[in-house]
Amino acid sequence: MDLFGPGRSRVCRDHALITPDSFVRSPLPGWERTEGVVLIAPRMGARFTQFLAHMQPGGTAGPAAAGVERAVYVLDGSLVVGPLGGTERTLTAGGFAFAPAGTDLRLRAETTCRLNVFEKRYVARPGAAAPRAVVGREQDVEGQPFLGDPDARLHVLLPDEPAFDLAVNVFRFRPGATLPFVEVHVMEHGLLMLEGQGVYRLGESWYPVRGGDVIWMAPFCPQWFTATGKTPAAYLYYKDVNRDPLGADA
Repeated sequence: MDLFGPGRSRVCRDHALITPDSFVRSPLPGWERTEGVVLIAPRMGARFTQFLAHMQPGGTAGPAAAGVERAVYVLDGSLVVGPLGGTERTLTAGGFAFAPAGTDLRLRAETTCRLNVFEKRYVARPGAAAPRAVVGREQDVEGQPFLGDPDARLHVLLPDEPAFDLAVNVFRFRPGATLPFVEVHVMEHGLLMLEGQGVYRLGESWYPVRGGDVIWMAPFCPQWFTATGKTPAAYLYYKDVNRDPLGADA
């Protein structure tokens, strides 16, 4: 143990980098036989929550709190989700599920299972229907070249429709690929590095990042990424979409 507190984690006004050596496990309300790591939450200024759920075999989770929608991505293990149309689905690594607010979508771990979970309060859009439940596998979602770059491919997991007020995507980069410009936008992000390594610019700081790291980006935080090393890099990320920026809850 190094008593001088080394580490790469940093929490700032408009961004945060939280690395696995800083993770602290705790119980998750509504989850049984599960330990959670709450990584991003409103207490730090975010308008959503991101956490890891470490489920033991037989671990369960009921629906999210009233008015809250939930998106789950399986990192490893085997997870049963349902009921959906009266049936259950089994998801393994790369599987994902989205439960709209008010949906009784339950989770049960068949094996030791690790999940990334995003939750936010649903914001309705006048004239748009409520979103529907979605279950799928990232492996079945074709990645599209981002702004024409075949070395940076975007896998869009949830439908890009007015009903949805959030997006969950996986971005995959070949070594040396980059975001094409420094982005500054109204959306905020929660991000989990799935694999590989790179450098992320957040605000006026540049951070080395690798698989397992988590990043929060507030609205209008300048951001940019490049994949380094000899293996591909990938990250899972959330953003808020399709809502009026003047809306009280947008």
